[in-house]
Amino acid sequence: MPFAVKDCTLIARMGGVPTAITLRELRERIRFCSVDCLFHHFCETVVRPGFDYPEFRNDFAVWAARHLSDLTLAERLGAINPYRFQTLEQVREQVLELIDDRLAEVPHAGHLPAKEEFRFMSASTVVFETGTTLERPEDLVSHIATMSYGSVYYHFVEARRRTEGMLDDFSAWLTGFGQGVETLLASLRTIDFYYLTLPELKSALIVALSGVPTEATSE
Repeated sequence: MPFAVKDCTLIARMGGVPTAITLRELRERIRFCSVDCLFHHFCETVVRPGFDYPEFRNDFAVWAARHLSDLTLAERLGAINPYRFQTLEQVREQVLELIDDRLAEVPHAGHLPAKEEFRFMSASTVVFETGTTLERPEDLVSHIATMSYGSVYYHFVEARRRTEGMLDDFSAWLTGFGQGVETLLASLRTIDFYYLTLPELKSALIVALSGVPTEATSE
């Protein structure tokens, strides 16, 4: 089947959870916030305009560093890669465990007010057609450089939330060609994408796919 290249944008909204001003409040809010909130604060930061803390990819780590001045907690939260967990509920458990560990180390820290409250948000992904269609694996190699950052995010990052086996859309499409695309698939698997900005991810895709020979045979 041809691959229809799509683009996307986010429409952010309040997450339906009260704001948090202390670490203990943050813990309680995380305990019952929706998985959409977790996804937004962990995974959608890369596509959200104005995210200027690439050393900490998720909003919880950024808040701990910037507004709690707790770099120890920030580094621990920042080390969480949500795509290494099977579910966002497991991510939630990991976050709560790290906060509990920090509260045990510094009990009074849980009651200290932050410089700014944490606002829980979620977002809807609006997807639209680009008019570009890929017919062969070679087309992916030649077109990746022209794709927008929204397309790169939608097909290589966001896709992992909706595809079986948490695959990116490119890999899921390529597997339908049978033999001849193993090198392409292996190149895509080498990209550790979570800690990359979208410009960095696009560059990594270009490098990974450039010069890769394909001899695909449709099954």
